[in-house]
Amino acid sequence: MKLFSFIYYTDTRYCLFCFKVFNNFCCLFRMNPTLDLNTFTYKMVVLGHYSVGKSSIVMNFVKNEFNPNEEATVGAAFLTKTVFLQGNAIKFEIWDTAGQERYYSLIPMYYRGAHVALIVYDVTSNESFEQAKKWVTDLTNEKPENFLKVLVANKIDLNENAIVTEEMGKEYAKSKNILFFQTSAKTGENIKELFTKIANILPKEEAKANQSSVFLQKKTDNFFCC
Repeated sequence: MKLFSFIYYTDTRYCLFCFKVFNNFCCLFRMNPTLDLNTFTYKMVVLGHYSVGKSSIVMNFVKNEFNPNEEATVGAAFLTKTVFLQGNAIKFEIWDTAGQERYYSLIPMYYRGAHVALIVYDVTSNESFEQAKKWVTDLTNEKPENFLKVLVANKIDLNENAIVTEEMGKEYAKSKNILFFQTSAKTGENIKELFTKIANILPKEEAKANQSSVFLQKKTDNFFCC
């Protein structure tokens, strides 16, 4: 049985102002034909119980799509996406980890060197919420105090069946001094907002070792993306 695998998706570039595919032109640059951008690269790890929608959240963000028949991740999937925000290019290198218990021993190597972790649970599953708490504890014990942890309550499109209420998630996140977001990978609700918030608050100074210049040339034809 294969215990370890990688799925790699090539980098997709989006603008966080309009969230459209960025093809060397965008609303951000309409008034500026050329612009040098700083590129900041951040490693993100996505953790959580199986079937909570980790891969669906990532695929919604990276490819703007939802697959109701998404197969369970084996080992880990690696995806990248670059977004443009406030004059910077923010590149996310995302490790989407498997949620089955037999893979738990592998997961620490994925969050080693990471800048941010999404800890995802399913609002209709208390078991997944308890597992999310365990990941928060592990990360708190093993990562620096300033390591960014985001608790994500997914599947809010099923709120009528919710077992873990919004108040429960918020209260726990507040007690651990971590960010809290509610999302629906199915409808796309709050997916853009989640990653925009992360892109805004990740410290740029720590990423300067990965800094490079992106040169953008505005096309002479119709360059509107909205």
